[in-house]
Amino acid sequence: MNSFETDIGRAVLSRGFIAGVLLEILILFTAGFDSDLFRMTVPVLCTLPYSTAWLADYQTGFIKSYLPRTGVTSYILGKILSCGISGGGVELLGSWIYVCLKYDENMQWSPLLIFVSGMLWAVLAAVLAALSNSRYIAYGGAFVLYYVLVILHERYFQTLYCLHPYEWLAPEHTWIFGEWGVVFLITGLMLVLFCLYDVILRRCIEGV
Repeated sequence: MNSFETDIGRAVLSRGFIAGVLLEILILFTAGFDSDLFRMTVPVLCTLPYSTAWLADYQTGFIKSYLPRTGVTSYILGKILSCGISGGGVELLGSWIYVCLKYDENMQWSPLLIFVSGMLWAVLAAVLAALSNSRYIAYGGAFVLYYVLVILHERYFQTLYCLHPYEWLAPEHTWIFGEWGVVFLITGLMLVLFCLYDVILRRCIEGV
């Protein structure tokens, strides 16, 4: 069984994905890309599709019948990749629909940065879900860490712009390699989270 195909189908066709896209469109029509409302809701909306999928499988016992047909590695990769892609997809699809409906030639937005930012916070939420075994921490934890980074930058480390989440969505400073410099940084962070997720889930699966 191809775990990734099954998981990505479940993620993209979920009520959480649809709700996230609709909320993103509403937020953008209300405030736009340059608003704090849009920026602060990124780590929330991206968690809706699939960040707690592991918990659902584990708590319902579904994993006991599903895991033998996929294998541990395939199962873990399917979960984390689908979580990241669907999380980034919520942000990208909602933003793209807004841009198409708004149709403003002067609008500044980066599809790539919005997508990878959504991926990062969705993956972080999945790691928190696996670590805490709590849906509430999964949905709220990513937002809390995002907000902490914003506060730390604005109050104490204003020159450390590379760790400011707003900068990852719409860079205001000069990055090495430009926009791709942001992508490389986010990709590196996601690789660390992937490794953490793998370690946590393997330990949990041993007890199933």
